[in-house]
Amino acid sequence: MHHFHAASAPSDASHSAGHLHLGLAMWANDDWRGSLLPGSGPREHLADYARVFDSVEGNTSFYAQPTPAAIASWARQAPANFRFCFKLPGRLTHELRLQGIEQELAEFLDCLAPIKDRLGPIMIQLPRDLGAEVLPRLEQFLQSVKGAGLAWSVEPRDPVFFAKGEAERQLNRLLITHAVDRVMLDVRPLFSGPTTAHPGLAVARSEKPHRPLHVFSSGQYPVVRFIGHYDEATNRALFAPWVERLFLWISQGKSPFLFVHTPDNKAAPALARLLANQVLAKLERPLIGAFPGEGQGSLF
Repeated sequence: MHHFHAASAPSDASHSAGHLHLGLAMWANDDWRGSLLPGSGPREHLADYARVFDSVEGNTSFYAQPTPAAIASWARQAPANFRFCFKLPGRLTHELRLQGIEQELAEFLDCLAPIKDRLGPIMIQLPRDLGAEVLPRLEQFLQSVKGAGLAWSVEPRDPVFFAKGEAERQLNRLLITHAVDRVMLDVRPLFSGPTTAHPGLAVARSEKPHRPLHVFSSGQYPVVRFIGHYDEATNRALFAPWVERLFLWISQGKSPFLFVHTPDNKAAPALARLLANQVLAKLERPLIGAFPGEGQGSLF
């Protein structure tokens, strides 16, 4: 069950229209050569990716802190309007479960300092088995990072935060208080589309938590992770209400982040263009055209 009627928290932002940030789960994938990425040439993948997409889910930071050399390379390649949405390291969220993390959190934020001007909301992905007991820790965390000039978003995964009970109400109140957005993981396309023999589908279904979609924005940067299927009709049908919702948020002056996934991410660039162009058309803004390497694919 999903809830597209959920109320948004009142926003005190000026009502100049916001911006749709669009991105994928990564910026480099060999399957994209000859379409999103040029068929040959130097592998400045981020620079090529950033010609089309203005944000990315920084999933690598969940597994390890980026090296200074990597950060320097990204700083060189990413244009000023680009936004990295890094995940808080899993060591802090999943191992330490947001307890006793001050020192390591400071080190992580220090390492991102060279690209601070290009950070989107940093994603706090909570473990699937961390329920209401995380709320005081989360409150302390959000209190401690206030004034650091960073945006944050929280992705709860424990079923208690999808049960519409006291724990979910407390989480939502906490997010409203701190004007922090809840990451909305939309796995409906992945789980409701047809079951195909494609091995990528079974893998994706086994990896993604099967949770209901609760649509809720309590800050300026709603984050939507749309987990698509191989079946385009399924993707289109389930994205249709998002066109309205994203349009509404942008009209209210919010700048949502839309991250598009497909089971093996091969088709993610094309799906992201297809979906985002529906929102951009409604906003009467320029559409995303051909990718840098499209049309060259046959030569390589």
